Amino acid sequence: MSKNVKEESIMEYVTLNNGIKMPMAGIGTFLLTPDEAEASVLNVLACGYRLIDTANAYVNEKAVGRAMKKSGVSREEIFLETKLWPAFYEQSDAVEKTLERLDTDYIDLLLIHQPAGNYIAGYKLMEKAYTEGKVKAIGLSNFSQSQIREILDICEVKPVVLQTEVHPYYQEKKLKDYLKKEGIVIQAWYPLGHGDKALLEEPLFQELGKKYGKSSAQIILRWHIQAGNIVIPGSKSPAHIQDNFDLFDFSLTAWEMAQISIMDKNVRYYTSTPELLQRYAAMVPPVDEQK
Repeated sequence: MSKNVKEESIMEYVTLNNGIKMPMAGIGTFLLTPDEAEASVLNVLACGYRLIDTANAYVNEKAVGRAMKKSGVSREEIFLETKLWPAFYEQSDAVEKTLERLDTDYIDLLLIHQPAGNYIAGYKLMEKAYTEGKVKAIGLSNFSQSQIREILDICEVKPVVLQTEVHPYYQEKKLKDYLKKEGIVIQAWYPLGHGDKALLEEPLFQELGKKYGKSSAQIILRWHIQAGNIVIPGSKSPAHIQDNFDLFDFSLTAWEMAQISIMDKNVRYYTSTPELLQRYAAMVPPVDEQK
């Protein structure tokens, strides 16, 4: 069996509204230093992951690019996702500089990172990169339903993904219903509730872990995938990275999915405020100082 056939058999994919296939599980590099990001990406690619998420603001795009080159995995097999920071929305060369840092000819999915500053200009910049073939798909991160509607009303290229906080305590059911009607897929950051001990120690997850021979984290990630959420848990631990990928040899029952659904508390770990978004719009991450 070839390596590619094996990967197809263990990974699940979602087809985005422009026909692109995206892996349902990958690695996030938020809060990882360049050295940590490079090591983690090398590790995850060796484990079979093909979805890698980074951002201008994480200041580790160069490290992600190095790891992709060092991995020996062909560029066409990797689904590379990054995000434009608000300070760059009005810079005409923002996408080109992002490509340079990643040392790649194209980005599979490019997102507007925050609904701050002139995000309409940023979206238009991404649409231009899409039509030029520098980006295969474009989307949004941390946008509310009204802000998504604003983009849908003016866009020429429809967003394919909304990356936002989703986990069993914060399931965004109404937003997901709206996005489903628009053909936009949810991608969950903080899919494990920012590692919240209370969430991971929920008796239901421990009970299901014993039933399936999985950890609570694996049960939660499996719930996400069956609920249609793309997941990008972050880790620098090789053991956790491997565990976070071991999600495709079991399925939760409809009853088990329903029991997790009623755990929704509408409690999130990240709160955005107008003041915070204003700071985001002004803040320039030291991207040109990346190592």
